[in-house]
Parts: sequence; C-alpha cells; structure tokens
Amino acid sequence: MASAPQPQLPLFYKDLLPLNSKDHADWKAGMLESAAYIAATHAIPVTSDEFVDAQRHFPIVFTAGANPLPIALFGLNEGVNTFVGDDMKINEAIYLPAYARRYPFILAKLQQGNDDMSLCFDPSIGIIGKRDDGQALFDAAGQPTEYTAGVLEFCRRFEEAGLRTKQFMDELIKLDILMDGEIAITRADMPDKPFVYRGFRMVDENKMRELPAATLEVLSKNGMLMLIYAHLFSLNLMRTIFERQLAQGKVPVPAEAAATLN
Repeated sequence: MASAPQPQLPLFYKDLLPLNSKDHADWKAGMLESAAYIAATHAIPVTSDEFVDAQRHFPIVFTAGANPLPIALFGLNEGVNTFVGDDMKINEAIYLPAYARRYPFILAKLQQGNDDMSLCFDPSIGIIGKRDDGQALFDAAGQPTEYTAGVLEFCRRFEEAGLRTKQFMDELIKLDILMDGEIAITRADMPDKPFVYRGFRMVDENKMRELPAATLEVLSKNGMLMLIYAHLFSLNLMRTIFERQLAQGKVPVPAEAAATLN
C-alpha cells in the first residue's frame, strides 16, 4: 500500500493513505477518544459556515500573508491549546471546528494535474486497521459501508464549505477592509508590561463604517455582514483565552510574549 504523494501534509496529518476496498476490505475504524492530535495546536482552520457557532468559544482571526484564511484560536501562543487537558481530552462542551472533526480522514488529490479527490486517512493515528472492534469500512461485497459513506459525505461538505470560505475571503480582500491586527493585554500585577500579540489580520471597523450603504445592503442580503460581525464579536474572547492560559500557567514572561497568532 503506497502512501499518496504528499509534498506538504495538512495540519495534524503525519501520513496519508488512500482508502480502497482491495487493501482495506476487512479494516475497521475505532473511536478517536484522544485529543492529543490537537493538543499542541493553538490555531485551527475554520470555515465561514462555522463562524456563528465558533465565535461563542474562540476568537476568529485571519492569517497574515497574501492569501489569508480564517482560524479559531485555542490559545494565544505557539503550542498552547487551552481546551485540551493533561489527560489529552477536551473536558468541556465547545464547538470543535470541522477541520479537526474530520480527522483522521480527508479528501485529497492524489495526482498533480488531476482534480479528482480520493478519501484518504492518516494511518499513524493507529485507530484504523485490522481490529476486532470498530466500524467496518467495507461490506462483504467490497462496497463502502454506511459509516464510510457518512465520512465521505462529511469530507465532501467540508470541501464545499472551503469553497464558500474562499469566496468570503476574496470579497473581504476586494472590499479592502482587512488590517494587520495587534492586541496588547496587561495583567493586573504587571500593568507596565503588556503581552503583545500580532501577526494576524482582522476586519478594520473604521473601513466598515466607510462602506457605501448599497454595499452594506448587499453584504446583509448575502449573509456576509453576519459573518463579519461574528468575527468582530469573537475578538472579545482574546482576553478570555489569555486568562485561560494564565490560569493554566501557560503565559510566557512579557519579554517573550510578543507572538504571531497564525
């Protein structure tokens, strides 16, 4: 079983194998009970479809660079995820982005120049293989089981959401309402030593106010205005995430705190 060509693997994935009935006819998928795969990740990609749900739990910002993408911040410093405990579990009710929920599966292009996508999985996670328990991937006739069909549909819908997210980001860039973000947070016991976080982008509220009424009406009708405000409202959670880090002893000293969030 050859791994799929992988010049650069996506976040979380250490290897990729295309799922097929020949090699995996009697394989089963177990439950992914550990959150270890996201434990050292402070920023997880999120689609625009998820803004309304995600903004209740995490700040949503955009990566820096020529092609910004939305990310949900689980922590403010590299390697810090404030929602995964020492037991490698998420011990509270939060919205987990679809990017993380689809793992260890993914739709991937296996050949350059060919847009066809195949359902693949990360074998390194160790929950998919020849095992006695778990969900069968194929039936006796070699057809995908209901479980596999459900995984494929979830991954397909995620890809469609990704296309809508790209359209959303293209529109933000076209409107020229993104700005370089920076946030300074001070602790009560260190008022003169702020923790500064930068290296991300956000919507410029001043530019939003300058948009023509006709443009705002269009944004309202196509649903983009709601998404923009979900992003802006979520920024209030920056301090909440900081306080979580502080309570967990994961805040660096101020001299080391200037960090990029993407």
